[in-house]
Amino acid sequence: MSDEQEIPEVDYVSGTGVPIRGNDIDTDQIIPARFMKVVTFDGLGQFSFFDVRFDDDDTPKDHPMNEDRFKDASVMVVNSNFGCGSSREHAPQALMRWGIDAFIGESFAEIFAGNCLALGIPTVTADQETVEAIQAWVDENPDGDIDVDVEAETVTYGDTTVDVNVDEAQRKALVDGVWDTTALMKSNAQAVRDKAESLPYVSLDD
Repeated sequence: MSDEQEIPEVDYVSGTGVPIRGNDIDTDQIIPARFMKVVTFDGLGQFSFFDVRFDDDDTPKDHPMNEDRFKDASVMVVNSNFGCGSSREHAPQALMRWGIDAFIGESFAEIFAGNCLALGIPTVTADQETVEAIQAWVDENPDGDIDVDVEAETVTYGDTTVDVNVDEAQRKALVDGVWDTTALMKSNAQAVRDKAESLPYVSLDD
């Protein structure tokens, strides 16, 4: 059986948006720790922003992710230092399972952005004025598509196209389809084994 793994190129993402306003939104807000006691990440999506979205009686609060008009959104538009705090990979895993395929923001915590890259999710950045304009447009046009061109480093919404920034290493990994390092290792399993066998300090069990 072949070990070849298909890793899709992510050079373009399109979908409706959801605005999440606020600076320094940390991973504990994105996915509270009590929901991390799982064997797999399946089902985490429903717990995204749980304590911000629901009160102690599980009654919904006023939050964009509780609004029907944003329920099918796949592009999250955030502000500064999104995903800060702990390094928990459960945060982007939960948001991906809620339906998010791309993030547009002023800035992202480095580890959060790295965890997103491992899932093939772009985290593109723009200045505060640009991001707030996109958030306002999404509020007015919840059914309108946002087109994130990772390769060209642009975002188009309505009749407006703006330049955004994509970390060069992230852009290359996404566009070239080499963002999934686990799949790359699996597809090159024999080469990895050959290299390991050539190292005097590595012992492989048959």
